[in-house]
Amino acid sequence: MTTKDRVLQLLKQSNATLSGEKIAQELAISRTAVWKAIKELEKVGYTFDHLKTGYRYLPQDRLDDIAIAAGLPDLAVATKATSESTMKDAKLAQVSGIKAPFLVVADMQTAAHGRFNRPFFAQKGEGIYMSLLLTPNQSFAELPQYTVLAAVAVCQAIEKLTTRKPQIKWVNDIYLEGRKICGILSEAQSDFESGIISHVIIGMGLNFAIAQKDFPNDLQQKATSLFAEGGTPPFERNQLINEIWRHFFDLLAQLPQQDFLTEYRKRSFVLGQTVSFTQGGKTYSGIAKDITNEGQLVVTTPQKTFTLNSGEISLSSIGE
Repeated sequence: MTTKDRVLQLLKQSNATLSGEKIAQELAISRTAVWKAIKELEKVGYTFDHLKTGYRYLPQDRLDDIAIAAGLPDLAVATKATSESTMKDAKLAQVSGIKAPFLVVADMQTAAHGRFNRPFFAQKGEGIYMSLLLTPNQSFAELPQYTVLAAVAVCQAIEKLTTRKPQIKWVNDIYLEGRKICGILSEAQSDFESGIISHVIIGMGLNFAIAQKDFPNDLQQKATSLFAEGGTPPFERNQLINEIWRHFFDLLAQLPQQDFLTEYRKRSFVLGQTVSFTQGGKTYSGIAKDITNEGQLVVTTPQKTFTLNSGEISLSSIGE
């Protein structure tokens, strides 16, 4: 960690004003080094109060790879001002030989998309756009259900930091009060001869603090954000990102004992609802009865009971 990073972390962790002398003592550096570090941080956009008694960090929602990785010692993090696609960034990292787990987070994503290449609305500085590269080196049958795990982790993180109660639309969307706030996409790369899954990338787009009025007209009733009412959120995006992956890796570490599907099912707003879907060119409507241990959705229709795979089917309506 560089001197300026250490100074930044110390100031962020303190609610009090810290003198240059106090910072120098805490970090075992010179007061001149402290002054230079503050200047370097201000050049890249950080702001501080300069008071007679010292320096005070002014809260600001800037992506910070150190804050994101805090408490996750095996996770390498890279932050970017703009990305066409963090999924592409993660794929390039894999080709370049960057060690996993590796997380890339962007302040803005210009070509965001979800399942079936559907576009995802993004807003600079007000959303979370990130992708995690993993190297499971397991067969497909042994592979954890990463999308399901990530959905549970997002819900748990939001529940820990807020009073909100997010729900999951099978299989990969997070909703608040009937509107989408987050989409999750997982892609795997396998070795054809061995059948081993060598790399998995989990992409995520989460509307953090986009004001409701800023969503396009066609999304006003379909999408929202965690803090859509405006004003300053009570915590930074860095904290939520950290919590999401902390919960994700905790869930992953507890497999196979962890009953994450129970956590997934109890947050589902699909189960018990009438859903519609299209299969083989024909549209069906029925009641969503269960989610199997393999993450498939069981739907009972007048014709028969279907077991739907998420990679093949998308629900066209719910509750109609």
